Amino acid sequence: MHNRAVETLPWELQAAADDLPYRAQIRYLFDHSEFYRRKLGQAGFVDAASAGGLGDIGNLPMTEKDELRASRTPDQPIGAHLAAPMSDIVRIYSTSGTTGTPSYIPLTRADLGNWIETSCRSYAASGVAKGQKMVSTYNAGPFVAAVTLDAFNALDLCQIPVGSGNTERLMAAVQMLKPEILGCTPSYALHLAEWAEARGIDIAGSSVRSILVAGEPGGGEPSLRARLEAAWGAKVTEAMGIGDISVSLWGECEAQAGMHFSGRGFVHFELIDPDTGASLPVEDGAEGELVYTHLQHRAAPLLRFRSRDHVRLSVGVCACGRTAPRVRCIGRTDDMLIVRGVNVFPSAIREVVSQFHTEVSGVVSVRPTARGVKQAPPLPVVVELAEGVPASAALADRIRQRIRDVLVAGTEVELVPWGTLPRSDYKSRLVDWSAATDAG
Repeated sequence: MHNRAVETLPWELQAAADDLPYRAQIRYLFDHSEFYRRKLGQAGFVDAASAGGLGDIGNLPMTEKDELRASRTPDQPIGAHLAAPMSDIVRIYSTSGTTGTPSYIPLTRADLGNWIETSCRSYAASGVAKGQKMVSTYNAGPFVAAVTLDAFNALDLCQIPVGSGNTERLMAAVQMLKPEILGCTPSYALHLAEWAEARGIDIAGSSVRSILVAGEPGGGEPSLRARLEAAWGAKVTEAMGIGDISVSLWGECEAQAGMHFSGRGFVHFELIDPDTGASLPVEDGAEGELVYTHLQHRAAPLLRFRSRDHVRLSVGVCACGRTAPRVRCIGRTDDMLIVRGVNVFPSAIREVVSQFHTEVSGVVSVRPTARGVKQAPPLPVVVELAEGVPASAALADRIRQRIRDVLVAGTEVELVPWGTLPRSDYKSRLVDWSAATDAG
């Protein structure tokens, strides 16, 4: 355990511990953030006192990513939420910019230290130990995932940073340098397993005994996790974060019972109904969208930031002794489709399809017919077969019926040969909008 005093504090005491830093953070926003002075003022909060304490946070407006993008100007390329002088900024990361111009994420030295500490708690939970060798595909480039490399340094791991895009180099490192740990996305771990099998390489007999997956939902899906563990002969644990708030905010321990919240003292999280925005209780089995608030941030603090991560909570003390709630990520609310009134996450479709693992590869592509969230049934789903398995109408029908039974959604399943659908050395794309029309 990286910080036992923090990680074993009874969860019911956490809100009281966070109230003072939260109030100080609100004062900081009023004093230094043009964006939040305006936003909170428009909502009727004229000063920090009127905003109240942590128990009143549900009264404050939420922050959307599009608002931050809209506040950028040539004179303010980061946005109006920048709250520290540029002379205090030590790093500026960026998003991938897949929906347009990249967003920039600045950090002061103190912010960076808090991010590293949070990531250390997250990854230490998986059981990594000083001196172990870790091969990773996290690029130390423009993206916030590079901070995980700082955390691995702080944990005294021996790093073998291969980066993304070079499978042969990564597998050569596994074979020659014999690392105990592999760090990558779950979809890439599956691709590596397929790559090795096609070349007759026994990765189950390799030195890798722990796989730390992050970067996309999927590492907690039982079927996918079982396939990875069987292929690699290794234990899989996952981590989750969000670039605007902090990397690796959640980390799974060796009990593999969900990801523990590792941002205690630095970040406050809430659970909301993604449709209404109403606050939901933090209780066992609760499902909703995660919303985050910084508690000790200086560069560009965010208040009630909507993550779009849809999760299921588990509460209570874990076997590892950590007391923070745990989550499993069900999917992204901005990826969710509605099929005749039923919410369907593409990652949930993949999980159902993966139950046919002896007959399919586990790679799927959901192909909506209309732009937008609402889709008329049947929803087209392309399923890739396992190598050497022929397509059959009976298999397609069994998969379609299983999706109907589990997700209550009508689909049209198309089976394609092994190797047809693209693999990724970073995040997989489960939804292909290329055939969607503007209607719907």
